[in-house]
Amino acid sequence: MSAAPKHDVFQAIADPTRRDLLQLLSHGEMPVGAISERFPISRTAVSKHLRVLSDAGLVKDRKVGRETRYRLDTEPLIELKRWLSYYERFWDNKLMLLKRFAEESESDGNFAE
Repeated sequence: MSAAPKHDVFQAIADPTRRDLLQLLSHGEMPVGAISERFPISRTAVSKHLRVLSDAGLVKDRKVGRETRYRLDTEPLIELKRWLSYYERFWDNKLMLLKRFAEESESDGNFAE
């Protein structure tokens, strides 16, 4: 049995910088130095963000010589999508009701312009 991740996927993707890191890594594996060059924060801060993403299972790292390379692992995102898709039906239903209400209000002349 494996240990639970230190950070869950929701915590990891809550930060815009970490979402940007995931977007960048979706294009392929990169060394931490090259990743850091693309952000207006220190290499140490980038490394901390990568550690959170790693703890959540969203990125994997490997040593190549003296550098650490990171790559995206989409499996946790696929699991997140499955979980969220269950709730989409509730949103879809609410949006349909809102649309119907707006259309009825407009046809009744109760719609404010």
